[in-house]
Amino acid sequence: MSENIPADWKLQPRFGQTDTDFTHYAMVADGRVVEPNADFKTEAGPSVLSMKAWAKDPDEAGDMIVAISNHLGFKIADKVDIYATDPDAPPKDKPFGYDLKFTPYAEPDATLQ
Repeated sequence: MSENIPADWKLQPRFGQTDTDFTHYAMVADGRVVEPNADFKTEAGPSVLSMKAWAKDPDEAGDMIVAISNHLGFKIADKVDIYATDPDAPPKDKPFGYDLKFTPYAEPDATLQ
């Protein structure tokens, strides 16, 4: 799809008007920010990373979140939950991720001061 995005782009895939080889996914991963990132305003500590992506399959979507998280200083603790979802952005010619969000949380053993 071109950068001239029509207002009804969300309806086009539902009615077969947009051809794409990709599926839309939302992903969630628990982990830890090990290197603070000023662009994403992250601090070191436990956090949840969420991300949306257009990818050819769940494996590719999972590979994307792992590569991006490593690049941004986030280490995934265990598994990545991947869900096929309705998109918030139209597909492009290549797979891509967007809407990355880091949500920090207190560690269960932490004490309030």
